[in-house]
Amino acid sequence: MTIILLSVVSTLIIIRHGQSTWNLENRFTGEVDVDLTLEGEREAKRAGDILRGYPIDEAHTSVLKRAIRTLEIVLREIDNPTMPVFKTAALNERNYGNLQGLNKTETEVKYGEKQVELWRRSYDVAPPGGESLRDTRNRVIPYFKERIEQKLETGTNILVVAHGNSLRALMMYLENITPEGIASVNIATGIPRLYEFDPSLHIVKAQYLN
Repeated sequence: MTIILLSVVSTLIIIRHGQSTWNLENRFTGEVDVDLTLEGEREAKRAGDILRGYPIDEAHTSVLKRAIRTLEIVLREIDNPTMPVFKTAALNERNYGNLQGLNKTETEVKYGEKQVELWRRSYDVAPPGGESLRDTRNRVIPYFKERIEQKLETGTNILVVAHGNSLRALMMYLENITPEGIASVNIATGIPRLYEFDPSLHIVKAQYLN
C-alpha cells in the first residue's frame, strides 16, 4: 500500500473582530465605525495567545476600527508589531443600509422575525438601502484572488481580520459552501480559523483554534 503525504505549502488564518460596542447592544452595525468593548479586547488578546507560534508573514484587514484594533492586539500578543498590514474597504462588513444602528430585537417586532431573518441570513436579499451577502462577496473575492490567493500559492502565510459577513463570503469561496448552506454558518468573535493548503491550493485542513 502506498501512503501519500500531502505537504502544506501555506496557511491562511481568519478572525472575526472582537466584540464591538454595538454587538454588545444588539444593534445592526454594518459599516458604522464602532470600537471594541473591553471584552472585545480580551477576545483579541486570547486570539493572539492562541496564534503564538503559528507562522504568519502578512496581515489584511478592513478599514473599520474594530477590525484594525483586533489585529493590532493580535500582533502585539504574537510579538510581531511590524508585520506588513494591508487595509482595504473590500473586507468591510456588509452595509446594512437603513437597519444600521437599529436594535435587532426591536426591528424584529417592527418588521417580523421572518423578514429580519431573511435580511440577515439569505444570500441575495439585501436590507433596505444595504448590501446582500452576494454583494459583499462580489467585493471580497476579487480582492482575495488579486491580493491574497496568489501569495498563498507562493508559500506566504496570511492572517485576515475582518467581519462576520465578509468572512462568511470568503468561507463560501474557500469551502465551496452553497448559498443555502451559508445561511446556517455563524462566525464567533475573536476565534481564529486555520486553513492549510497543499501546493495546488487545495485545503488540507480547516479548523477553529481555541
